[in-house]
Amino acid sequence: MSRHATRAAARPAFSGVRRWIARIAASRLPLAVWALLVVAGTALLVCAMVPVGPDWLGITGSVTVGSAYAWALAARTGGRPVIFGTLALGLGLLAAWAEQDVLSSGTAVLMTAVAAVLGVMATVPAKSFLVSIRECLVGMGLAAVGAMAAIGFEPSIDVTRFEYLGLGLSLVGAEILVFRLGAGLHGLGRRGVAVVAVGAALLLATLLYAELLRRYGSTGLVDWLLARVEWSRDHLGAFPRPIVAVLGVPALAYGCHMRARRRQGWWVCAFGVAATSPVATSLGNPAVELSEVVLSAVYGLVVGLVLAFVVIRLDLLLTGNAGRRRRVAEQEAAVRPEPGRTAALL
Repeated sequence: MSRHATRAAARPAFSGVRRWIARIAASRLPLAVWALLVVAGTALLVCAMVPVGPDWLGITGSVTVGSAYAWALAARTGGRPVIFGTLALGLGLLAAWAEQDVLSSGTAVLMTAVAAVLGVMATVPAKSFLVSIRECLVGMGLAAVGAMAAIGFEPSIDVTRFEYLGLGLSLVGAEILVFRLGAGLHGLGRRGVAVVAVGAALLLATLLYAELLRRYGSTGLVDWLLARVEWSRDHLGAFPRPIVAVLGVPALAYGCHMRARRRQGWWVCAFGVAATSPVATSLGNPAVELSEVVLSAVYGLVVGLVLAFVVIRLDLLLTGNAGRRRRVAEQEAAVRPEPGRTAALL
């Protein structure tokens, strides 16, 4: 048989394989496999935290969740999930095999960043405030699994650097993605510029307040604030993280609300990593008990949702949608199209 005849015979078989792969990709099978991997990895991480079972359960769960999260983030943002999922798998296996502090710590930080950004990117537009609550729960829930996966790598970290580095990488990654999703800077508009400026100011204030108080604040003011924190921990079990309650949750809830109406809502959602990143790095401090970590996230979520409710009502009031009937009509008209939760955004 000639070379041309061999190529002609191979073409139908190759096209058939391509059609078979495309049919699988268009089905629900990849999503089901991904969900199974995340659930299985989370179960392994929970067993390692209890602890129950052999020592390798934690690192196995971390590698599984990390690879699945990298795959999902690439697929959600229009990237190449096979490449990035494979890279995440290789990095996780290398960190587990080498047992070097630099590799395990770096992998843990990247895990928190991927989980934080995925928690924001996995949200969908919210026509009502109840849907905004659901999206905040989805984002923080994904970040919480990422927090367990990060600790599963057993990193050797400085807690403050771990938290700041995770937040910085998450914010940079979210801004890069949102630049395309929000139609660039020219898609902001006056209101969008104002909202982004306020979000940036709040981010800077919440990051610097503790350091400024420690260096320049009066002793009485610092003692008063510390006393309030200690009272909350003694009587309520935890104290909400200011960056989560004041910026992260309100930005995520209000951003999802805006995305149902205007594309520039993505720029507000970018600041939602101020909620998902602290959750993803929350288990990095071994001196804080798990119950306090959970309660702190819950309190931050509750306070943040109250602030988000006020911001959304003010936004509706300023746009002339005061009154129940007008708000209901405005929700019905909020039909800006956007791909579903499991579809690619780009």
